[in-house]
Amino acid sequence: MIDPDLIRAQLANVLTDATIPELPNHYRGKVRDNYDLPDGRRIIIATDRQSAFDREMAAVPFKGQVLTQTARYWFEATADVCANHVIEYPDPNVLVCRNLDMLPVEMVVRDYMTGSTNTSIWPMYERGERVMYGVTFPDGLVKNQKLPETILTPTTKAVQGEHDAPITPADIVAQGLLTQALWDELAEKSLAVFARGRELAARQGLILVDTKFEFGLAPDGTVTLADEILTPDSSRYWLADSYGERLAAGENPDGLDKEFLRLWVNARCDPYKDPIPAIPEDTLVEFSGRYIRLFETVTGRPFDAEGAGQPVIERIRANLAPYFA
Repeated sequence: MIDPDLIRAQLANVLTDATIPELPNHYRGKVRDNYDLPDGRRIIIATDRQSAFDREMAAVPFKGQVLTQTARYWFEATADVCANHVIEYPDPNVLVCRNLDMLPVEMVVRDYMTGSTNTSIWPMYERGERVMYGVTFPDGLVKNQKLPETILTPTTKAVQGEHDAPITPADIVAQGLLTQALWDELAEKSLAVFARGRELAARQGLILVDTKFEFGLAPDGTVTLADEILTPDSSRYWLADSYGERLAAGENPDGLDKEFLRLWVNARCDPYKDPIPAIPEDTLVEFSGRYIRLFETVTGRPFDAEGAGQPVIERIRANLAPYFA
């Protein structure tokens, strides 16, 4: 486990802006900066920016590196289940990938009754809703319990700054977002990749609770995994050894994911209406430690805080120099 003092020292060296003028076609997302090269490749730089509730909140030391390297592990571990967009990794924060024709639906796979955002099933269930995303839920479910079966709860993909919206599979097809055949293929691949992730996570003492996948079409029409997969930003992970005891006590499970920060914010304001309070340094250090612990637990490898003393953007620029025009 990485020394918290090293994380704290990195607070002065977080990557919040990955603008590199020598690279073309810059697009800044909530967490990642993207550059589209003329030959059909895309450079994706994962920054340390932290977003939740569709709002940017802070910067978390080593976050971009953890996301890129965790996703790398999972892309490699699921390559036989579904094609992915990866070409190479020229830097710990950077992925070079094939540019895809992205599909307009996010595939959310869930195994547990939980969540804290407006599109999560627990807040909706707690409000009294029993039919969500085309799935009918029985009465009497409690927060954080396992669902009777794995479900898909797709959402539309909102433009930056707006919120994803729940949608049913039937409406996805009826609105022409996807054909029935394409929906069926996305559903099959989403469940298969999730099952692989659940299996490998369980071997490491983790419960893969839920996750979000994004897909695109390669030039030949192949359905291809994109963005990130099974990272602590896009997934929930709980520690298996304490789950039963905490569920019985009505407490939230021990988690190694973004839910830690969501719960912190929710306890202090309505994140959809109120200003987000400043996040203390100690909270950011703990948050970073959870992400790093997730990487180390999932992969079984120690986290390499590569170049912690060097400005992150300088290292990235040096490693991306071969891609400059």
